Amino acid sequence: MPKKQIPAETVVDLRRRLNQLPPRSKERRLLVQEIAHLYGISEDTVYRALREDMQVRSVRRADRDVPRVIPKAGLERYCEIIAAIKIRTSNRKGRHLSTVQAIRLLEEDGINTPDGHVTAPAGLLKPTTVNRYLKKWGYDRDTLIRQPPAVRFQAEYSNQCWHFDLSPSDLKHVKAPAWIEPGRGHPLLMLYSVVDDRSGVAYQEYHGVYGEDVEAALRFMFAAMSKKAEPNLPFEGIPQMLYMDNGPIAKSLVFQKVMKDLGIDVRTHLPNGKDGRRVTARSKGKVERPFRTVKEMHETLYHLHEPETEAEANAWLMKFLLHYNSRTHRSEPHSRIEDWIDNQPDDGVRGMCQWERFCTYARSPERRKVGIDARVTVEGVAYEVEPDLAGETVILWWGLFDNELYVEHSERRYGPFLPVNGPIPLHRYRSFKKTRTQKRADRIEALARQLSLPSSAIGIGDVTILGDTKELKIKPFVDSNPFTELTFSTAIAAKLAIAEYLARPLAKLTPEQVTYIDAVCTSTLNKQEVMKQVRDFFNPLPGTNNAE
Repeated sequence: MPKKQIPAETVVDLRRRLNQLPPRSKERRLLVQEIAHLYGISEDTVYRALREDMQVRSVRRADRDVPRVIPKAGLERYCEIIAAIKIRTSNRKGRHLSTVQAIRLLEEDGINTPDGHVTAPAGLLKPTTVNRYLKKWGYDRDTLIRQPPAVRFQAEYSNQCWHFDLSPSDLKHVKAPAWIEPGRGHPLLMLYSVVDDRSGVAYQEYHGVYGEDVEAALRFMFAAMSKKAEPNLPFEGIPQMLYMDNGPIAKSLVFQKVMKDLGIDVRTHLPNGKDGRRVTARSKGKVERPFRTVKEMHETLYHLHEPETEAEANAWLMKFLLHYNSRTHRSEPHSRIEDWIDNQPDDGVRGMCQWERFCTYARSPERRKVGIDARVTVEGVAYEVEPDLAGETVILWWGLFDNELYVEHSERRYGPFLPVNGPIPLHRYRSFKKTRTQKRADRIEALARQLSLPSSAIGIGDVTILGDTKELKIKPFVDSNPFTELTFSTAIAAKLAIAEYLARPLAKLTPEQVTYIDAVCTSTLNKQEVMKQVRDFFNPLPGTNNAE
């Protein structure tokens, strides 16, 4: 016998009636018994039917999502071309050619593709249909320009990788800055930060700068790598790699030289647009997250009490950094500073050098020409170098943090040279001591004055006279006369010039005059000769017997 089943409509109606009753109502049991008795089934069967998912499903066509006007392969090809048109015509603001205009372009002019020229029949593609299938098949703009997922990395031990960045402080500037450049107003209070990749320990400082200043960045890096005065922050050492954005600091030759001398590998992410759709310059959060935390949890308190100087702001910031680094690690069950201490390299962290040695690294090369007074000026400060270098083109090694100047010439380094005062007063000047180069030049000049040449060396020797020579063949010069400056091109051109000179048509002349003009044009076409003969014939000089 076939198994008895309850119609779906009955189950839906029973579930609706049961939902209207309280959960522990006796009437619920009576409704179930009534349905079981009506269809001749047990109560368990009714409860089993109520537990099943009896949802009403919509009825769809069998050819749903199948194009009916054009084959699927053909419509997909048109969608690919239209999607490519939208991508090709896009600008940085996201504006591009619409679907309607792309279809019009395909129908009227067509598109040249690697497979040939493609033209769509007029009226075949509808904008609504094309937009629906662009979205369904993944050819819409949002899907095509979607970036691939970011790959997050983590260092194996402490100081293996540091993230470096800077951000303007919400405080903008302090009331009493450490220095002010005349004419530029208060310097901007910038927040410099490094974050250890493995532990997430952050170290930050305030610096008043005008833009992204390299000198301030080097001062901050020295403070970050040096031992801290705060015993609760044992964060120090030279990292192996420094990851930063591709800004002015990373492009500075001085910054790159200092990092190279310290053995730090500087890595910068690629600029936007250098790796396809992937925005390589997007932040990964390891250095940007501490900026937001400081600005939301610490700098918001400046509305209640504002620091007066940079030193005071850095002192307050250090107290907050102690609290921040004592917070829980992003994935480990201990604090950030504990993670930094527990994951030290086997050979330990690399210690930082002294400030004096660090200053020697921060010297930038610059090619300059030394003056005739053996002086060179760097940013308004005059330095007196070796007298031998007067007039030479040298390489200056000028330090950012010291006032000494080193000079390099011909793979030899001179210095250090200290700043000198202005010109020497009159009647108190002194000459330089002669250098080896000058002594050598004097010796060569003395030798040159003593040199002489025997008279036989300047005598004229025998001259060889050529014998009989063959007569040269000379090819006459062919005057192409491209601009017809010397001769008339044709006899007709000559007669036109004669008519213009006489100021009358040649047809009004006598037969004898016309015959003479024809004879002249036949004999020569030289402009000067033709005009001379015509002038002599029509305007004879007094005493000559010519025609009229």
